[in-house]
Amino acid sequence: MRTLLALTVLLLLPTATPAAPGVGAGAGPVQHVFVIVLENQGYDVTFGAHSQAPYLAATLVRSGVLLTQYFGIGHFSLDNYLAMISGQAASPETRDDCENFAEFAATGTTADGQAIGRGCVYPAAIRTLPDQLLSLHKSWRGYMEDMGNDPAREAASCGHPLLGGADLTQSAEPPSADAPAGDQYAARHNPFVYFHSIIDSAECARNVVNLERLTQDLAARQTTPNFVFISPNLCHDGHDAPCTNGEPGGLKSADAFLRRWVPRIMASPAYRQGGLIVITFDEGEAQVTPNPAGGKIASYDGAKCCHQQPGPNLAPFPQTAVDRDWTFRFKDFGGDRVGAVLVSPFLKGGEVSRTPFNHYSLLKTLEDLYGTDGHLGYAGQPGLVGFFERGASDLPALERAR
Repeated sequence: MRTLLALTVLLLLPTATPAAPGVGAGAGPVQHVFVIVLENQGYDVTFGAHSQAPYLAATLVRSGVLLTQYFGIGHFSLDNYLAMISGQAASPETRDDCENFAEFAATGTTADGQAIGRGCVYPAAIRTLPDQLLSLHKSWRGYMEDMGNDPAREAASCGHPLLGGADLTQSAEPPSADAPAGDQYAARHNPFVYFHSIIDSAECARNVVNLERLTQDLAARQTTPNFVFISPNLCHDGHDAPCTNGEPGGLKSADAFLRRWVPRIMASPAYRQGGLIVITFDEGEAQVTPNPAGGKIASYDGAKCCHQQPGPNLAPFPQTAVDRDWTFRFKDFGGDRVGAVLVSPFLKGGEVSRTPFNHYSLLKTLEDLYGTDGHLGYAGQPGLVGFFERGASDLPALERAR
């Protein structure tokens, strides 16, 4: 099912969609964006009356803006992460989290910038937000909790599986003699390592690093990247419950992670002088029921917004897939409603937005804030709304609020 990359693909891949007039000047007050991505919870669970994440659902919502109509773009994890930095829709392999770290064998592109083909690791001509930032002389860094804890699985910087090999980070590793703290890093929650434009460059080792580096980088505005992407480990992002190290996992551990790191970010010079924090989830949760034939059934509604397209690489929906004792049923190709919270010195706290957004909207917003040379993939889809796009969103303007 996975073939080698056709060499001719470099001649077939497009550039970014031009930015809309009046958008993307890159001269606004926000100069540093901190994106924190959590796992596998729907809006009603996370932000409902009985949420197990009170710091996120109450404290941060009171301090920031709640996006009530924010959606993932697919199931399972990886396709959502890739959309956030490239605007690419899913392939069958990225939709299934790329258990084999295969090259993306591309046969061309669509008019709206989608690579056509199968596989996981995109060719160098597929651009990403870091590529756009590099051309603007702006800085970026991905901070991955636990990356490198077990050197037998992945390196401590730019940690990814061997090309063509199995992804050994699909499950968390409990504490052991070789990895005393355990290793709960997941490559599929690190979108940067799925693009040759990043992993073939020295930028990857410099900029895809362990989360521990963040404390040092936050010490001064000059050392804080313009774009900060934070992936907690499989326990602290809420994916596992319970966790291999004995922690509860789920929203309880995710909330504890936010309590530890968000105040550090908010105390940093970069945040105080020009920061925006975005906290969201990759996808909504499944409805799990017993399978009369044995095992369990996980059903996904696949709700979506914003005229989202499925991309050229997925078969029509609904779909069913079987993996060992699990049966997965996908009613549609969306990622369901997850919600998001924005916190910034330039936003009044306690506000609520009901404008529909998704992960492509996030990428478009970042491109507009940084003033890139266009919008990548589905971030350039006609009619897609960025968070602060004048006349198209109900979010307040970015201006100093406190």
